[in-house]
Amino acid sequence: MRKITLIRNRREGKAVYGQLSFEMRNRDYALEKFTMPSLENADYLIPAGTYPVESTWSPRFKKFLPLIENVPDRDGIRIYRGTIPEHSKGCILLDLAGMSNITILFNQLENEEENAQIDIMEEFTA
Repeated sequence: MRKITLIRNRREGKAVYGQLSFEMRNRDYALEKFTMPSLENADYLIPAGTYPVESTWSPRFKKFLPLIENVPDRDGIRIYRGTIPEHSKGCILLDLAGMSNITILFNQLENEEENAQIDIMEEFTA
C-alpha cells in the first residue's frame, strides 16, 4: 500500500493551501519522496482522515484521474488540475507539475499491482 499524504497548512478566504506528498520510483527504481502544493475550496473540504484512492476514468474530464473513495456524503472526490478554489467543489487541486507526478505514480502502481491511500491532516486552525 502506497501512502499519499495531504497536510493542509493555511487558509486564506476560500482557499485552503497544503502540501501533497508521496513516494514513487525514480529512474534508478528507488523510492523517492515528491512534494507539491495543493489547493482546496474551504466550503467543500473533505474531512480529515484516511481514504482509499484509485485511478479511474473520468467521463467529465475524459481521462484517468485519481478518485478518493469512501468520502462521507460524497460519491468520490477527484484530484485534478486547478489554480483557484472556485475550480473545486471538494476536489484536491494540483498544478501541472503535480498532476504529471501523480499520473506517473498511478502508472507505477498499476504496473506493480499496488494500491494507494490518502491521509488528510490539518495543521491550521480555522
